[in-house]
Amino acid sequence: MKNVAWLVIVAFIIIPTPTFLAHAQESGAGGGQPSFIRDAEIENYLHALAAPIYRAADIDPASISINIVESNTVNAFVAGGMNEFFYTGLLQLADSPEQVVGVIAHETGHIAGGHLIRGREEMQNASAEAIFGMILAVAAGAASGNGGLAAGGVSGAQQVAERSFLSFSRTQEASADAAGMSFLDKAGISSRGLLEFFQKLSGQELLPADRQVEYVRTHPLTQDRIDAVQYHLDHSPLKDAKLDDKFYVMHERMKAKLLGYLQPETALLRYTDKDKRLTARYALSIALYRTGKPDRALSIVDGLIKEEPTNPFFYELKAQIEFENGRIEDCIDLYKKANDLLPDSALLREAYGHALLESKNPANLDIAIKQLLESNRLEEREPFVWHLLAAGWGRKAETTKDTQYEGMANYALAEEALAQGHDRVAGQLADRAMKGLQKGTAYWLRAQDIKLSTTPEGDHPDDAGKKKKDADH
Repeated sequence: MKNVAWLVIVAFIIIPTPTFLAHAQESGAGGGQPSFIRDAEIENYLHALAAPIYRAADIDPASISINIVESNTVNAFVAGGMNEFFYTGLLQLADSPEQVVGVIAHETGHIAGGHLIRGREEMQNASAEAIFGMILAVAAGAASGNGGLAAGGVSGAQQVAERSFLSFSRTQEASADAAGMSFLDKAGISSRGLLEFFQKLSGQELLPADRQVEYVRTHPLTQDRIDAVQYHLDHSPLKDAKLDDKFYVMHERMKAKLLGYLQPETALLRYTDKDKRLTARYALSIALYRTGKPDRALSIVDGLIKEEPTNPFFYELKAQIEFENGRIEDCIDLYKKANDLLPDSALLREAYGHALLESKNPANLDIAIKQLLESNRLEEREPFVWHLLAAGWGRKAETTKDTQYEGMANYALAEEALAQGHDRVAGQLADRAMKGLQKGTAYWLRAQDIKLSTTPEGDHPDDAGKKKKDADH
């Protein structure tokens, strides 16, 4: 990864909570910028929906990164290699899991068809936040015809530029539809959801461009495309097939959670204590916690746990409420329980490790590092996990006076900077890490890789020596 000077939109954590996380892009355009949501439950739902589609497309499900953009905009796109981005506006608009999986199948059609947004090579290895920042920056620069715009900030024309950069041709859209429907067929899933989603958006192209939903602007939706999906569905033996009941439950809980977190006042108006549906109580508990009523929220969550004692996400919610209200010791056991119930969740491991670090209990330090390393194994490119590992190893260096841990802390910070697209900083930290690490160890070798990959051509020490030797001759 080289020449990072053009990337000025960087990722940073704006809600330092261990579970439902928002990551945003910083730009010169002021407020209203999209941000990222990390949530174990929602991502678990989307991955479960998508896995059969990926396998039908001969893609390893573990190789695809699903990213959620917090925005009322209705949109989805693919970028930076195997990355799919879904806006909360689209997830909240979808009435059923079939509609969501239809969109997933379509976006996977773009990946299979090689229609990906082709940015610089940094996109292949950066975190989702950095990739999205690159897209916004490059889109703005490309639309203006001024490469310096990407290096100097994003202007007020950013939305137009982004739309242009993310747009596919009508031919590519039709191709992605056809591929998506073939993946749905192979997975034994009806294409009805894709048709229903398109029908929800039909008529949008008759509106002025500034009134169309973003999905239609970036994915030209023609009547021919709708007719093609309708024809496929009419001749499909799967047209009336239904997904497993669990997906309808997961879908409703996703929508309840998004409403509770993102629009808590609306959730409080929509749901009351008299509504005994589990989904309603879930949304209400989240909305109460988000509006500063943790005790009332916890009372409802306790009831949810009693009703579903094996649901890891209810323990996670209670742990998060306790964590944010400074009751660290209370949340640790809850996060442990959630991890025991869902051991393969990188986010739950991260949350557990974060809570253990925040406990300031020396006995928890090694456990915290172990959890964070496992989170990192499950999901390599999460910058905040590297940040937490740097904190853990830094604390080990303080307590043990072992310089190896100081080197490991600098290595973790180098990985964090690399994931965020900060190549120059990553190289400097990697160089510092190598001086503290034992030569030839795994961390030393990885730090060396980072240093070499972020050193501009001609600036490598070996190159400098060669130039001096040539000059002597």
